[in-house]
Amino acid sequence: MSMQRIALIPGDGIGVPVTQAAMRVVAASGASVETQTFPWSCDYYLEHGQMMPADGIETLRGFDAIFLGAVGWPARVPDSVSLHGLLLPIRKAFVQYANIRPHRLLPGVEGPLRRTGFDILCIRENTEGEYSGAGGRVHQGTDDEVAVETSIFTRTGVERILRFAFEQAMTRRRKLASVTKSNAQRHSMVFWDEMTDKLAAEYPEVEVSRYHIDAMCARMVMHPDSLDVVVASNLFGDILTDLGAAIQGGLGFAASANINPDRSAPSMFEPVHGSAPDIADKGIANPMAAFWSAAMMLDHLGQSEPAARIMAAMEAATAQGIGTVPGRDTTDAITDAVLGHLG
Repeated sequence: MSMQRIALIPGDGIGVPVTQAAMRVVAASGASVETQTFPWSCDYYLEHGQMMPADGIETLRGFDAIFLGAVGWPARVPDSVSLHGLLLPIRKAFVQYANIRPHRLLPGVEGPLRRTGFDILCIRENTEGEYSGAGGRVHQGTDDEVAVETSIFTRTGVERILRFAFEQAMTRRRKLASVTKSNAQRHSMVFWDEMTDKLAAEYPEVEVSRYHIDAMCARMVMHPDSLDVVVASNLFGDILTDLGAAIQGGLGFAASANINPDRSAPSMFEPVHGSAPDIADKGIANPMAAFWSAAMMLDHLGQSEPAARIMAAMEAATAQGIGTVPGRDTTDAITDAVLGHLG
């Protein structure tokens, strides 16, 4: 396979060391990649007044994939600035409408639930919905102040994420749970339910269930093993995947992929844990989520063998108890253990 180009954006806080660790693991896996690092971060913003340069999107467009460490340092830059200045523009510009997050326990990892045999794939709509950014504020600072945040659901956006989820279900156990709140949100969420029913007719092999967001939260805690593929809007998917991270042992294991399914632009891969300023520079960030995200990246790029080697090495390390308890093992120790299993 020819060499594939990866844009690295380590970002802020623990994003920097976990990205470095992930690239060591990628190199040891035998993957055919070359990387270029970009310093876009909150520090970059404080120096330049923007999270990335004006031509940042066009610069990234020439890469096969993007690997992001973490974005944000709220004590320095408001999250509303950092998020809307880097992460969200990349997702939207490259039409990365499918956010994929796997939730299962690695060997040796103890989650907070009594049930352990779950394997959930959450599919989150990634470019519109509640995070569209439509709205505004008027009369700011007065007693008459008004804030309006408008959710945008398009037929194109809803249909394509649901179809993507159905296709994922077809490759797994053929069960799909669609999550809304249509009893309270009678326009956008009823529309989502209608689109789910429409597409279900095209996939008769898939068993489709519909849940309200609150009921799904309860099911993920009480009966996670009953779930296979879960699809939800931008906001609901965001909430559910943090819950999914909790039941799989913590954010240190939570990987994600921001996918452009038609491959007309690069997809982006990132651990979900964020920048974690409270433990930055302490050397104890768990890089497992970054490793998992890197494996997802390689698999997306068609390098399935190196991806499988990374996952097997991770599982061998956790089976030995390495990296299974937050803060117990250093980033370097976990990385060295995984590298050891990669040979």
